[in-house]
Amino acid sequence: MDTLTHALSGALLARATEPKQPRPDQLPRRTRMWIGFIAAAFPDSDFVTRFIDPLTYLTTHRGVTHSVIMLPVWALLLALLFMLLVRGKYSWRAFVGVCALGIGVHIAGDVITAFGTMIFAPLSDWRAQFPTTFIIDPYFTAIIVAGLIASTVWSATRRPAVIGLAVLAGYVGFQAVLHQRALTVGETYAAKHHLDAQQVQAIPQPFSPFNWMIVLPQKDDYYLSYVSLWRSEIPEFPPVDANWLYQVNASYFPVTDAIWKRVPRFGAGKEANLAEQVWYSEALAPFRSFAQFPAVYRVDRNPGGLCVWFNDLRFALAGRTMPFRYGACRNGTDTVWHIYRLFSDDNGQEVLNAIPH
Repeated sequence: MDTLTHALSGALLARATEPKQPRPDQLPRRTRMWIGFIAAAFPDSDFVTRFIDPLTYLTTHRGVTHSVIMLPVWALLLALLFMLLVRGKYSWRAFVGVCALGIGVHIAGDVITAFGTMIFAPLSDWRAQFPTTFIIDPYFTAIIVAGLIASTVWSATRRPAVIGLAVLAGYVGFQAVLHQRALTVGETYAAKHHLDAQQVQAIPQPFSPFNWMIVLPQKDDYYLSYVSLWRSEIPEFPPVDANWLYQVNASYFPVTDAIWKRVPRFGAGKEANLAEQVWYSEALAPFRSFAQFPAVYRVDRNPGGLCVWFNDLRFALAGRTMPFRYGACRNGTDTVWHIYRLFSDDNGQEVLNAIPH
């Protein structure tokens, strides 16, 4: 979930849990909501790891700052910081509960996306995910904003904020039902074509809670399809010069007309063995720990060396270059693989970026 939506959810939760008659030692409403706003944004402070390198950020984002184990520690530290900022006007006890609520709602908001959240860090790097919601969901955000506006209009009661949270929970529950329906679509296709359905995944997509990418991981490849659980007619094919938003929106087909694409995990032919060897090399261990649906992107051979590049299909969108593209390279005389990032610069040119190791 984007940081602003997280912060707004923290403000709404702070308002919904405000005491009916705050004591003098408790935070006034406006202060309470600002503390909830800031605390709910806090877990994304791990963006500072971007200054180390992009891969470190990728593999540590949603780690210790998003941990339920570390939550009490962060809540206490934030409470002490806020107490110092107000010069002791309020005790740390007045802040700590609101801080804990803000951090907690942030963690919950990330768990329902497909990126994965290390809720037990630093004891475990396992990533929890119950992917019901796309990482940027305007309907999700709009419900929160509506709750905050209603709370301002009917300021005498916290009921609008409570109702806003209830509607938000109902919306996520509705998405969970759609998630199960998408899984059923994948399981039905797998049964019809004698494929393994044990690891079928449904990943939320942009524009609508009815849009899903369904992935059927197999031993050596994936079967994936972009479906709309709402559409009954095939969308018009986008024109050549259509922007990527148009292309993405037009890529979701009705279930009955779904197009299933087979994507080899390591490519085909003689390159497959090479790609598999590179994927399991020590150099790619950090990216391997993150990628959920790794697939070879391409193999570059030139007189100076060799590079093998990988995508994570979890982030595949029509008309958009996949993010998080990493690979391993070595020169003609070197037998050791080194990890690199492949990305496009502002001019659309591909750039190789060496990752420190």
